[in-house]
Amino acid sequence: MVNEKIAALLLDIEAVFLSPDKPFTWASGIKSPIYCDNRLILTAEDERVIVETAIADTIKQEFPETEILMGTATAGIAHAAIVAHLLHLPMGYVRSSSKGHGRQNKIEGRLKPGQKVVVIEDLISTGGSVMETVLALQEAGAEVLGIVSIFTYRMKKSEELFETNKVKVVSLSDIDTVCKIAAQKKLITANDIDRILAFRDNPQDESWLNNGK
Repeated sequence: MVNEKIAALLLDIEAVFLSPDKPFTWASGIKSPIYCDNRLILTAEDERVIVETAIADTIKQEFPETEILMGTATAGIAHAAIVAHLLHLPMGYVRSSSKGHGRQNKIEGRLKPGQKVVVIEDLISTGGSVMETVLALQEAGAEVLGIVSIFTYRMKKSEELFETNKVKVVSLSDIDTVCKIAAQKKLITANDIDRILAFRDNPQDESWLNNGK
């Protein structure tokens, strides 16, 4: 299955790293048992081909009407460019905020009103930043068919956000699948999985650090 293949790949190149006993601290201050850096895909040639091909195949299967790809800044830009090349599609990207000079663009690249767009994102956590991208494109007159991401934490907050806004999201892999494959590789234990998924369900609740106690 694609999700398991991508999960194994991300673990092998340490783009996804699990460390429930020595958690990472996100910029928000949240303690996390998982760290994801999909930029490492770009420097792993063989794995990069697999990932970009999987994104392209997903777009062809899930969003066959796609006319243009838009990457999220900055991590989604390279993936959008590579996949657009594979699919012979135009691409652009959406800034997190408008430029402070020149034409003060937020959307880079030529986007025509009514064009059918798929957004390319490397990682979805709370979903807030990619949803801002979707809204910016919609305000510019685009028809956003959906989002394709490489990895998602499957946090309830993000899934509720996408459901509320009726946005279709397809991810190559997710935290549940990574935990399953990591356990098969004996990188984590069954108890570790419980702790990691407890984090997924409520990142603000740090009781998972002490096995829920």
